[in-house]
This record gives sequence, C-alpha cells and structure tokens, in this order.
Amino acid sequence: MLTRNGARTVRGWMASLATAGALGLALLAPTPADAQVPAPDQERPIAIEGATIHTVSGQVIENGTVVFEDGRITAVGTNVQVPEGAERIDASGKYLFPGLIHSSTQVGLFEIGGINVTIDTNELGTFSPNILAETAINPESRHIGVARSAGITTAVPTMSGGLISGQLAAVSLDGWNWEEMTVRRGVAMLVNWPGPQNQNAYNQSIRALRDFVADARAYARAMDAYEEGASSPPATDSRLESMRAVLAGEQRVMVDANDLRQIQDAITWAEEEGLRIIIRGGRDAEYLADELVARDIPVILTGILSGPARQWEPYEQAYHRPVRLHEAGVTFSVGGESAAAYANRLPWHAGAPVAFGLPADVALRSVTLDAARILGIDDRVGAIEEGLDANILLTTGNPLEYGTQIEQIWIEGRTIDMMDHHRHFFEKYSEKVRQKHGGPAR
Repeated sequence: MLTRNGARTVRGWMASLATAGALGLALLAPTPADAQVPAPDQERPIAIEGATIHTVSGQVIENGTVVFEDGRITAVGTNVQVPEGAERIDASGKYLFPGLIHSSTQVGLFEIGGINVTIDTNELGTFSPNILAETAINPESRHIGVARSAGITTAVPTMSGGLISGQLAAVSLDGWNWEEMTVRRGVAMLVNWPGPQNQNAYNQSIRALRDFVADARAYARAMDAYEEGASSPPATDSRLESMRAVLAGEQRVMVDANDLRQIQDAITWAEEEGLRIIIRGGRDAEYLADELVARDIPVILTGILSGPARQWEPYEQAYHRPVRLHEAGVTFSVGGESAAAYANRLPWHAGAPVAFGLPADVALRSVTLDAARILGIDDRVGAIEEGLDANILLTTGNPLEYGTQIEQIWIEGRTIDMMDHHRHFFEKYSEKVRQKHGGPAR
C-alpha cells in the first residue's frame, strides 16, 4: 500500500474495512464514542495564561502567557498583550510544554498484526527510494489518538523492507488525510543496514548497495547534463531519480544500524559516498561516540525500555546509553520503540534514563527540540517559541513522568478532542463499576 511517486494504490483503508467486515471483525469499525474526528482550524486567537512555560529553546517562564493565532505562536512571555476577542484559558498552577516528537514509529502504517491489509510497513524489492511513506498513512488509525494523548503531536511513520525502504516524512497527528497531516516530506531516506551475522550475505548486500548508489550517481550526472542542454535525456528511472536529493546532500540518509560493525561500516560508507547520515537504533553507538561527534552524525536511540542485548552487559545498559552519548557530546533523540501500539510509551523511554543520570532538560529536548533539529523541522516544531507551530501540551507536570496528566493538547492551534481508544474503554468500564457497585466510578 506504500505508493511510488505519490500515486495511491488500489488497496487502501476502505479495502481493510471491507475485508474485516467479511471476516466478521467488527472491532475495526470505530464506534461514535471513540471515533477520532480531526479538530477544526483555529478560528480566533487563544491565550493560555498563568502557566509555567517550558519553552525548551529558552528559559522556563513562571506565570507566563502563550498566545497563538492561525496555528502559529505569536507571543510568549510574562508581559504579553492578549489580542482583543481572544479565547483566554486560565492555566494557573499548570504547565505548558511543546508537543513531543516520535522520530521512529509505525503509527499510521500498522494497525492489526493478524490482518495483512492493515499493515503497510514493508514494500517488496531491495531498492525502493521512490516510496513515499506519508502517502500510505491511515488517518483513521486508533493508534494515532492513543499516541497523541501521551503528548505526541508529530511523528515520523517508518517503514521497512529491502536495503533502501524509501523516503520518510514528518507528520502531524491530526488531520483528515495525509496531505493535511504532512509537516515536511523527505526528511530522510531510510537505509536498512544489513546484519553482519552471515559474512557472505553481508558482503553481497554492501556491494549491491554500493552498485545502486553508483548507478544513481551516473543517472544524476546524465540528468544534470540534459538539464544543462549538453545531452539527450537518459531513460527515466523513478528509483534513480529519487536518489538525486540524497546525492546532492539535500536529503539525509537515516541508517538503521545497531551492531558496532554495522555502525562503523555505515559511517565509512557515508564518508566515501559523501552522504549526510543519521544512525537509527544505535545500540552500540556509545562505543563510537568520538567518531559520531567528529563527523557530526546524530543518533535516534530506540528500545531504551529493554534489557541488555548481551550476557556480559549490566541490566541497566540501555538506560545508561543516552547518558553516555550526552556526556560524549553526541546529538541524539529518543525514538522509543517502533510498534504503533506502543508509540504512547515514548515519554517513558525518554524519562527513564533520568534516574540513571541524564539531566531532565536533556531528556525533554531528546523528544522535542533535538528531535526536530535532527529531522530538519525545527523551523516548525520542537519548542514554544514565536513563529513556530502551536503544538502545545497543557499538563499537571513533566510529560515524561508517569504520574503526569495531559489535560489538553493543541496541534497547529487546533483544540484536540482528548478522547481516544484507551480512554473510551476507561470511561466504559468506569461506568461498569458505577452500575455494578454504586457510587462514583473513580
């Protein structure tokens, strides 16, 4: 269902519903209580007053005010002029944070594991750089509302398959369709670095990757010559055409690599090819921290809430990984885990390392401003700052802490309905307790 060059395939979410209906799987059809209706556009200015504002890009502002209009933040501070006719929200005793960014997730591409037509994460073929992930997003996914209620307002839906899986986009977790949801297309080209377990297969995969890049470079030279009027056009190849931005240094390459050798070889490959890369996964990135810093290669860490990968590693190895990268000066973001159903755990992946020495402000930046900078979208999101999108969380505390309640979310200034699939069932079974046992449900 992933599309080539933006064209939709025949398979779609409607086909998923039809198939599910034939199978008698009524759970795919959302009930009116938990259907997620995208929020209407902001109609008038909104001023949130009296809150403690964690701007992330600057100082914490006590008893401050944030004003946003037409989806953008227009004022932040303590002596802010509130526009006439604005909706004024008293947030005294509450906190404002920028919306969180999930930089590696299957949200929107994966729904139910047992129903193939709801899974759109894997395209056939070894090299698919012309695949555009955003065009396959299912805006009706129940995982979107659950992730959003955890404070995630921006995500990078990430596919897999082959050596080059395609182009990633940053999307907003609210909207009627993929066009409305897309914040920025082509934030990175995804490369799945081969596993080194089988030496022959590993070497063959690397050679195939090098050959494909060489073909793309030759195609780019031929197209450049044609556009300059120096030659006739080469035969059109949408895959090779899609590599031109990468080879020109205009698009970064996100390399999925965890093993020490994978990361080392990916760094060498990128240096030889003159590519700008991001390491995603990064299990052994701490052992190459000096190289990553020297080459200005950022890391998207995944799977922090996990046990050690090797027998000789201590139980807290994964929790210390962000601490060691931070101390070494590596730019990193926390990507949590890729499974769509667990996207809502992102704040806990970022918050857990704080107990092991990661400064709390660094943890927060890892899922806000640092993530935005790595993805090249910091001109839109990642902080509470004038001119940025009004992606804002109103909370009872730090959103990375388990006990914090996120009371309201705004995405591009739109007031988000806080009902989601999880909350729907919470309300339902709270009512059961009230009916069966009497008294208040909570």
